[in-house]
Amino acid sequence: QVQLVESGGGLVQTGGSLRLSCAASGTIDNRNLMGWYRQAPGKQRELAATVTSGGRTNYADSVKGRFTISRDNAKNTAYLQMNSLKPEDTAVYYCNSQGIGFAYWGQGTQVTVSS
Repeated sequence: QVQLVESGGGLVQTGGSLRLSCAASGTIDNRNLMGWYRQAPGKQRELAATVTSGGRTNYADSVKGRFTISRDNAKNTAYLQMNSLKPEDTAVYYCNSQGIGFAYWGQGTQVTVSS
């Protein structure tokens, strides 16, 4: 049974930074795509960033230049460094791991950016 556990969320002022972590436990295929998605109140869940096992990254336009996704395959952990945070970044952030025949989600961590 694979579990993804997020940490690092919290309350921060506009312009501040947070670093999210996602630790995967259990047997997981490291050839997976790991990503961070977010869901703001009243809105659909949307992609923030993804990273392949080889380190190739992809970002939503809204976070490009401010967020950096990375992963440590040896630790089965993914990270999201968020800088220059804005109130519109306020959301629950979910970690995702997916590959051929599987997709896992974490329970989410709240990020709140005050103006």
